[in-house]
Amino acid sequence: MRVEFKSTKLKKRYESIREGERAWGNEVARRYVERIGILYNIREIDDLKSMPQLKYHPLTGNRQGQHAITLISRWRLVFTLEGVEQDTIRIEEVSKHYGD
Repeated sequence: MRVEFKSTKLKKRYESIREGERAWGNEVARRYVERIGILYNIREIDDLKSMPQLKYHPLTGNRQGQHAITLISRWRLVFTLEGVEQDTIRIEEVSKHYGD
């Protein structure tokens, strides 16, 4: 699939692990790069369901239309699907779920 980034910061944190480490720490940055690599290589979104370690799930409520996969612990990568055929993944944010 094609991958786009909501911001240049998110793209830089993928292209340079040091940028990610400064923002989120070593382990989250490493997983961020790894997970985006996986997203680039899937053929369709349902491929994520066959990888239970990602804990892929669509979000609900005020985040309906967004999807998430786990980075580590409570850290998650949030993305949306774009395009007529929903063949583009747009990276929206990295967040610490539940805010603590």
